[in-house]
Amino acid sequence: MSNGELLKAAEAANFDVFLTVDQGIEYQQNLTSRKIAILILRAKSNRLKDLLPLAPACLARIASIQPGQIARIES
Repeated sequence: MSNGELLKAAEAANFDVFLTVDQGIEYQQNLTSRKIAILILRAKSNRLKDLLPLAPACLARIASIQPGQIARIES
C-alpha cells in the first residue's frame, strides 16, 4: 500500500495517530486536510533497537497530539 492509501485507510478505520519513519512524508503527501495526527520517528536506523529508546517520548507525544498535527520524535 502506498503512503497515501495507508493514510486514507487509517483515517477510515478511525485511527488517531499514524506513526512513520518516512522522513519525506510531509513532502510526498498533501497532509493539510488530514484528520489523523502524524508522528514521524527519526533514529539512527529503522531497526527496533534504535527505535525503542524513542518509545517514552513517543508515548508522551501521542497523549497530547491533536488530529491534523504533525510532530517529530528524534533520538
